[in-house]
Amino acid sequence: MRAQFHQLLSQRAASDGEAPAVTYRDDTVTYAQLWGQACAVADLLRALGVGRGDRVAVYLEKRVETVAALFGASAAGAMFVPVNHVLKARQVGHILRDSGARVLVTSADRLAQLSAVLADTVVSQVIVVDGRADVVGGPIAVHDWPSAPGPDGGPTAPSAMAGATARGIDLDPAAILYTSGSTGLPKGVVLSHRNLIVGAESVAEYLRNTSDDVILSVLPLSFDAGLSQVTTAFAVGAHCVLMNYLLPRDVVKLCARHGVTGLTCVPPLWQQLAHVEWPEETARRLRYWANTGGRMPRPLLDRLRSTFTSADPYLMYGLTEAFRSTYLDPAEVDRRPASIGKAIPNAEILVLRPDGTPCRPGEPGELVHRGALVALGYWNDPTRTAERFRPLVHPGQPWRAPETAVWSGDTVVRDEDGFLSFVGRADDMIKTSGYRVSPTEVEEAAYATGLVRDVVALGVADETLGQRIVLVVTAAGDGLEPAAVIAALRSLLPAYMLPARVDIRPDLPRSPNGKFDRPLITAEVSA
Repeated sequence: MRAQFHQLLSQRAASDGEAPAVTYRDDTVTYAQLWGQACAVADLLRALGVGRGDRVAVYLEKRVETVAALFGASAAGAMFVPVNHVLKARQVGHILRDSGARVLVTSADRLAQLSAVLADTVVSQVIVVDGRADVVGGPIAVHDWPSAPGPDGGPTAPSAMAGATARGIDLDPAAILYTSGSTGLPKGVVLSHRNLIVGAESVAEYLRNTSDDVILSVLPLSFDAGLSQVTTAFAVGAHCVLMNYLLPRDVVKLCARHGVTGLTCVPPLWQQLAHVEWPEETARRLRYWANTGGRMPRPLLDRLRSTFTSADPYLMYGLTEAFRSTYLDPAEVDRRPASIGKAIPNAEILVLRPDGTPCRPGEPGELVHRGALVALGYWNDPTRTAERFRPLVHPGQPWRAPETAVWSGDTVVRDEDGFLSFVGRADDMIKTSGYRVSPTEVEEAAYATGLVRDVVALGVADETLGQRIVLVVTAAGDGLEPAAVIAALRSLLPAYMLPARVDIRPDLPRSPNGKFDRPLITAEVSA
């Protein structure tokens, strides 16, 4: 029985210790070796005073140490906080402050980039993975990455580290994943051990994963879908290949090199991968491919199916607040290519009216997710938690205590056969390149440049990106050029948040209540 996140790894190390677990570049570690590294991390964290419920942030590109740090934090009883490696110091500082992380796992170079923001956090201990703990001084203690016990970095025996793990139950918080909100900086979604374990087992079930699979991890581990590539692999003893995405052809090369059988991407990445040459043998090895993070355009779907003729296509929908929610059975793709399918195993998806009553087939309503994957809430934000995570009463069962379900904010329609189709979102979130981007966060960064007086960030439909970001501004001084705004934002925002276009106007229209008239501005920009 798995009750805690790290048992996905520890149990696999005990049963299949010599099987390959993770590959990064030219290095492959077995499950036993990876568990040895995770336990060494856990030992160091406990020596640094980390205890149950403390937060450990991990700000690294994908590599073996990143995975070991996540599982090591769990083994020490802490909550891990994966931070997207493409974020800039401003966003990382917010996550460190908001989460209250006392320990940060990173590299020496990344640590140097954070020098201006760490003083405003409670981080007191840093673990660097590249053996350069002497590069930073000051009030923060910096430690080298720990050496794992046993030969070649593996444990002498899995049982030797049985005492390295902290006790807890499956409902305890295990991780905080930060996702953009529509009204400001990213908010932390708290996931329990149960969320992560059931999510891994559920996804592995409908993807029919086995220990023979080789899964290429392309998406960031700070994404629920990205982290799922690792947890799903570990749930069945598969081999996970880590990749920090650069160019489409690099994905093809890694698939060919490692015999990849499973690949999950977001639509903009699939757009790129569909237009590179795939060797026939490499494409034929792919057993399945999956889409998440936005609608899959029909021409793209058709092109991918003609490329991967032996692979099953899985069109998926998920939200961080419930990890995964629905998938479309590959057998239904021809009949319902626009559908997001039905609930994944061990979840129920409801379509409800604002008063909580169920919608009829064909009637739009809010997607509500119930079951073991519903997250614990938003970190340190009871108001937002109460808005999104609400009690669900079971009619006809007055004896039953209300359970918590998550109201997604997404409008869907269920047909007569129970299949769901996505209609739209209730908020102003911009969905670009598979990311959910807060317009407020982009606007705040624009104000921080000092170049603009007024600013509105919008999402405009784009066939490749889903939406592209357009910034409509008034200048704070004379002679402002769009290129100057974008150049100034490069030091404040990651690439996916940068506007594709900047419109400079003498004034911005406002509604009667004095707010910027976003609908009018959107209509003008989209015309």
